[in-house]
Amino acid sequence: MIKEINKKILIVDDEEEFLDYLANILRSANYDVIKTTSGREVLALAKSNLPDLIILDLLLPDKLGSDIAEELSKEKNCSKIPIIFITGLNTKEDEKIIREKASNYYLLAKPVSREEILATIDRVFQKIKA
Repeated sequence: MIKEINKKILIVDDEEEFLDYLANILRSANYDVIKTTSGREVLALAKSNLPDLIILDLLLPDKLGSDIAEELSKEKNCSKIPIIFITGLNTKEDEKIIREKASNYYLLAKPVSREEILATIDRVFQKIKA
């Protein structure tokens, strides 16, 4: 697995414990982490920090992850940021939403292991380089 140094990852999840779990995994793998529990903050954080990747809960209490992805896709500097959606439900409807979006969207089901999240991130960054 290739570890990217100084790549910025924005994590968005309303569960504080899961957010901290992911942040710790990513920091231990040398990623810079920006995190929020609010879906309403994502666009502003993405515009001001320009992360290399966003890990986004699909079902946030204040905004749907798919709506956030739609907003990001309309922003010039944010439209190409790959998104890994994370959901506790992982229904066929979730998969349909992701398939309808561009190829820079991925879907993982909670709970997610350290190995699974890092392998997915590695796959995303390898695809960007290709």
